[in-house]
Amino acid sequence: MDLYSEVAGEGPSVVLVHAGICDSRMWDPQWDAFVAACRTVRYDLRGFGRSPLAPQPYSHARDLIAMLQQLGIQRASVVGASLGGRVALEVAVACPEVVEALVLADAALPGYAWSDQVTAFGAEEDAALARGDLDAAVELNLRMWVDGPRRPPAVVDSAVREHVGQMQRRAFELQLPVWQDAEEEPLVSDLARRLHEVRAPTLVLVGGEDASDFHQIAAQLAQGIRGARQVVLSHAAHLPSLERPTAFNELVLRFLARDALW
Repeated sequence: MDLYSEVAGEGPSVVLVHAGICDSRMWDPQWDAFVAACRTVRYDLRGFGRSPLAPQPYSHARDLIAMLQQLGIQRASVVGASLGGRVALEVAVACPEVVEALVLADAALPGYAWSDQVTAFGAEEDAALARGDLDAAVELNLRMWVDGPRRPPAVVDSAVREHVGQMQRRAFELQLPVWQDAEEEPLVSDLARRLHEVRAPTLVLVGGEDASDFHQIAAQLAQGIRGARQVVLSHAAHLPSLERPTAFNELVLRFLARDALW
């Protein structure tokens, strides 16, 4: 395993796990605030940012567990966005002794029946990638996940769009050459049916402008995880940590300080 990671700060450990359209750079607006409060880890999942992807099966969740062991971290609070939320949730179910607290921001959930809107987006993305049009594929992702299905691009911070676009393009460049052989193997295959096994205090976040699918997933997570708290961050789509960084930082750090018993 050769994953790029950064570690800084002192105190209780917190791991930031990025979204599938980003890499560890998505946590730039969180870095200083989190490092001032705790020992903070961010890293690039396989096939994102500065972490390579080999043409072989892999597990993001197993990678996270192995990285924590390499860093000598026995317990950590885990903050996951989208894909990263699903990875964090897998670890919380498979290795509950490792996860001190859990923050799931617009988290994905295997087995969810996607809406026609999200299914159509996926088909358009596949078609763009099949014809080698990375510009179109990146823009599709920006429209769906950064703008959100109900906002025009003009009302979204252009710097956020550009930042996410760079990260998404990098992910495509790493993943496309090994797309057929690098298949992720889940650590927990029946995750949606095992939400009740999560022991860690859990905060479920969702951007107010995100697709309705993720609002429904957030509700399912909040209902299925005992004691979970759900919060909607308005004026943000799928990446509230980038669009509403001050509110996100205050909310998450306050939750961790209270519920992780710092």
